[in-house]
Amino acid sequence: MKELVNKLKGDRVIWSFVALLALFSFMPVFSASSNLAYIGHGTGNTLGYLVKHLAHVCIGFLIIYWVHKVPYHYFRAISKIALPVVWLLLLYTLLKGTVIAGANASRWIQVPFIGITFQTSTLAASVLFIYVARYLSKTKEENEPFQTSFIQLWVPVFITLALILPANFSTTALIFSMVMMLTFIGKYPLKYIAFIIGSGIAMLAFFLLVAKAFPDSRFFSRVSTWESRIMNFTTDKPDEDDYQIEKAKIAIASGRLGGLGPGKSVQKNFLPQSSSDFIYAIVVEEYGLVGGVAILVLYLLLLFRFVIASHKANTLFGKLVVVGLGFPMIFQAMINMAVAVELLPVTGQTLPLISSGGSSIWMTCFSLGIIISVTKKEEEIAEEQEEKARRKEALQRLIDKELAEEDLASNEKEEIYEEEALYSIEDNSRNPMNAVLNK
Repeated sequence: MKELVNKLKGDRVIWSFVALLALFSFMPVFSASSNLAYIGHGTGNTLGYLVKHLAHVCIGFLIIYWVHKVPYHYFRAISKIALPVVWLLLLYTLLKGTVIAGANASRWIQVPFIGITFQTSTLAASVLFIYVARYLSKTKEENEPFQTSFIQLWVPVFITLALILPANFSTTALIFSMVMMLTFIGKYPLKYIAFIIGSGIAMLAFFLLVAKAFPDSRFFSRVSTWESRIMNFTTDKPDEDDYQIEKAKIAIASGRLGGLGPGKSVQKNFLPQSSSDFIYAIVVEEYGLVGGVAILVLYLLLLFRFVIASHKANTLFGKLVVVGLGFPMIFQAMINMAVAVELLPVTGQTLPLISSGGSSIWMTCFSLGIIISVTKKEEEIAEEQEEKARRKEALQRLIDKELAEEDLASNEKEEIYEEEALYSIEDNSRNPMNAVLNK
């Protein structure tokens, strides 16, 4: 165990907070999955969902470990190559996406031969944030005109958002606001930021007008859901989303200070998406106000470590990557908690590292791996380079040994051939006894 911990590089405090959140997630997921268990096979046995969540978390920590070993500046070039690939995936999701149990939007794609579903918007968000950080760090010393930055920066941003918007408004709004924050921190001119915000609002208004003109189109099927959620939030009109909020508030009120106890939630049997979108309500019901505040404090401490990591980063790209990948994670958690207590309308955002769901956990871990890679100290980087050089040298010695053995075997075969040729009795002369007589 000690050897494993010694292999973990980067900010150990971030590692600790991530491990605490992941460990805490098992009990709420095990308890809150009963709704899905009854819907799925009618037995209410949630053991399968617990094992599935365990597999997702284990794969997620492997992703963190592998990614944090990669120097973070490699992702500068990778983001530029990955962005068109992400667009193709988003387009495929928009046209051929699938709907998973308990949801009513096609935001997932089925991975061939494996059979798992993957939410492409989570990958798109991470790649886009890295791409924006790359552009801002590249143009820090260059005063490019707005026309150039519009083509190189904002056109890719708007293409990505346009492909996510029809199926997921809340994710689109979150990504757009985080990009605005990232450009502000990257000291992009304020007048251009204001222009982009106005353009984004105008494009959203145009999208809504087109949706009103073609209400039966499958590309605009979610618009009515957005409208109803906003109307239900501002009025007391009963609706399915209002039912979710009411059950979530009952769960939170039932928890009081100390909670009902692990696994003793009642509202998990009535609350849709209790293991993902509304898992915070189940946490407060079972662990009380103490458990709910503890989760909130953990996320705030993680945000504080992200701020420290960004401040200590050696390069502007590293600073912006930590902000671009770390802050959206915390804001997503705050949005999830705010929805549970009816401070915001229902959005469908999960609670990072606690809610069930493979792609959400994996992409959160991917982002954490890059952040931890940024936090690695110079001596840790030097140690990794030395280890890499030793592995390369050992591999070269192994190759040289194999080549030497092959050369030795080849020389031995040549000597055997020479000896056979020297003592050959084959002769093409007229006298067949010459070969014997000459010997």
